[in-house]
Amino acid sequence: MISSTGGAAAAAPPVDEIIDRANKAAYYAGKDGRAEVKMTITDSQGRKRLRQFVILRRDSEDGGEQQFYVYFKRPSDVRKMVFMVHKYVDRDDDRWLYLPALSLVKRIAATDKRTSFVGSHFFYEDVSGRSPTEDTHELVEETDTYYVIKNVPKDPASVEFSEYTVWIDKKTFMPVKAEYKDKQGRLYRRVEALEIKTIQGYPTVTKSRVSDLLNGGETTSEFFNIKYDIGLSKKIFTERYLRRPPREVRR
Repeated sequence: MISSTGGAAAAAPPVDEIIDRANKAAYYAGKDGRAEVKMTITDSQGRKRLRQFVILRRDSEDGGEQQFYVYFKRPSDVRKMVFMVHKYVDRDDDRWLYLPALSLVKRIAATDKRTSFVGSHFFYEDVSGRSPTEDTHELVEETDTYYVIKNVPKDPASVEFSEYTVWIDKKTFMPVKAEYKDKQGRLYRRVEALEIKTIQGYPTVTKSRVSDLLNGGETTSEFFNIKYDIGLSKKIFTERYLRRPPREVRR
């Protein structure tokens, strides 16, 4: 391959290496992390709803098992609700949802991972990320700025899409855009990183958006007070703390 300056450009890494580095860049910054999130849900008629929550993440190993804890603060109908994920590499993730109004802990089945996350255009799976092992990957284009990867599910019956394409920044390996096609081959969903900042040395998405390209509507998430390597305890990510939120989300 020849670069735009006329010299030979470096060969792209193997596609599996690109995917592994992108997965780590997007979901494994630091050993753990905390962020406050403001989510704005806009329906096809332009009506808006807000969600505010705190998200905690802890890595058991880089690129391996993780735990996520999401505590909702606003509005009142979701206040004190908790979503928790135990993410695995070699099997389906475990997901729980605590509904304080019913004092009910609900397990979210693996088949529901690609359903709406609290009424937004994000899916439950978007919170902790899709396992790279669930898809086959092909480098279909390389620009000066991006690796463009086509991803096809190994189990098509388990998802609503037929394929999706991801644009990965060549310098940071951060995924900046993903576009999904449905079973009819129509482009129907787009996920974008609208703003990326370097925080504690880690490239970090500070604003993202999911758009419904067929029916209209979108959800934008803004991330604030982001901190990494804060020493989160593993015990926070247990069922006991679904009903008793830790101080790390209450402050």
